[in-house]
Amino acid sequence: MKRLLITPALLLAGIAGSEAKPLTLAVVAPKTGMFAPLGDQVRHGAQLAASRLSIDLVEIDETCETGSGTDIAKKITEAEVTAAIGFLCSESLEGGLPLLAEKSIPAISLSVRWKGLMEDAAKQGWPFFRLAPTAEAEVQILTDFILRDWQSEAVALIEDGTIRGRELTEAIRNSLEERGLKPVFTDTLRPGQEQQLSLVRRLQKAGATHVFIGGDRNDVAIIARDAATEKIPLTILAGDAMQAANEPVPLRNGVMAVALSETPEGPSAADVTAALIEQKHAPDGYLLPAHAAVTIVADAAGISSAMGTPLTEALAGTMFETVIGPITFTDGHELAENPYRLVEWKNGAFVPIAAGTQ
Repeated sequence: MKRLLITPALLLAGIAGSEAKPLTLAVVAPKTGMFAPLGDQVRHGAQLAASRLSIDLVEIDETCETGSGTDIAKKITEAEVTAAIGFLCSESLEGGLPLLAEKSIPAISLSVRWKGLMEDAAKQGWPFFRLAPTAEAEVQILTDFILRDWQSEAVALIEDGTIRGRELTEAIRNSLEERGLKPVFTDTLRPGQEQQLSLVRRLQKAGATHVFIGGDRNDVAIIARDAATEKIPLTILAGDAMQAANEPVPLRNGVMAVALSETPEGPSAADVTAALIEQKHAPDGYLLPAHAAVTIVADAAGISSAMGTPLTEALAGTMFETVIGPITFTDGHELAENPYRLVEWKNGAFVPIAAGTQ
């Protein structure tokens, strides 16, 4: 790492620079269609941060259509911005990153997890960063937890037959077996059913007491409900697909999952929380990551100005204090730390749980 923290001197230099020439950022997010609510989260988070830092924002619509990346990149460069954040879809980056690279405009995605795009960016030297975790990060934290806390338990692995559910569960299974833990039972559930009694009974017959489920929230909720109805003790763990509406079947207390933080943290937490209450916004989805992305760029711009280095270089290897916690990008422009946390459903909300408590 090049730096461990941002010094007050660098921040002051950045502020002085920003007074001379206001920082302008592009916010790329959907304005219409099914993803518009997610785009609203991005814009709200970015505006909240920008209003406190005197940063100008240029909003660019993200259609998520194949081939749209070049047009989006042109709009970004024409706006003469310092950097661009958002990018909920990989289509918005494909074809456009070379143009952003020509203009030395970093792009920070809040959502894109496609491994191939980052590999191409690394090979070509494109200024692409992402606040989104990789698929490997989810597998890592789930596997580490199972090995740490369920090592002596009868573990089952269930997936819902979807590409995501199957790949996630298979990756966990391979990782567990490589380290000596073989599941007592594996199966594929039929998703979208009103009840899962037969699956619950198969788990009981196999002697499973702890189960990972690679499926959506409602299927997990149904399995937890049916196990309780049958008085079959099951400790249930799932992936970040559990971050969804708690309906139509409510989740039972005790179900665990991995999730990203949706609670403001750090020195700005109190101010951000107060602003969200005043504006009647919940810190859901991409709101806090968008806020973090804006503050990261602002701080990196201060470092870049003070040290006379390119913005891309200032972004890599520096620890930034953000509303979602400390963030550091590796030299490969990925998150240096796994952002996932183990959480447990209690009385209507997921709450963090400590290691070794299960």
